[in-house]
Amino acid sequence: MTRCAGIIGLIAAVVSFSGDAKAEDKEPSAVVEIGGAGEWGLGGGSGFGPSAALELSPIKSLLLEVGVTSLFSGGHAEWDTDLLFKKSFDLSKTVEFEPGIGPAWNGGGKIAGEVSFQFMIWPSPERKLGYFVESSYSYSFSNGHEQSLGMSVGLLIAIP
Repeated sequence: MTRCAGIIGLIAAVVSFSGDAKAEDKEPSAVVEIGGAGEWGLGGGSGFGPSAALELSPIKSLLLEVGVTSLFSGGHAEWDTDLLFKKSFDLSKTVEFEPGIGPAWNGGGKIAGEVSFQFMIWPSPERKLGYFVESSYSYSFSNGHEQSLGMSVGLLIAIP
């Protein structure tokens, strides 16, 4: 419970900090990502489920993404959370590429490092509604050093 309260506090602080900076360049103050995800352990096992994330830009050249995924495998659900620091590269007026890195936690209390590569596709130049494809690799720092590959796809909703 305290971890969720801390994440919510961090999101509120970053949103209040980034609100004024975004008014100048008319970029969205945040982007909501809603979709589905799959994860495949390199040692075996897999899970699939819904995912949600909030992406903020507290500094013009740095993006901060807080995400949650519920993976269902073998009759039970495991909640994974991550905090990724990303850099955005505009490939065209409607396509962005965002590599990222940061810590991740799973429902079993395991801490991991995660690397992600995300493509954000905005069908219109206004960038209000779009979709994304993201691949990731995570390495657990706990006993066994589990490794996994992940993939998520879904909708992007820009928040002015």
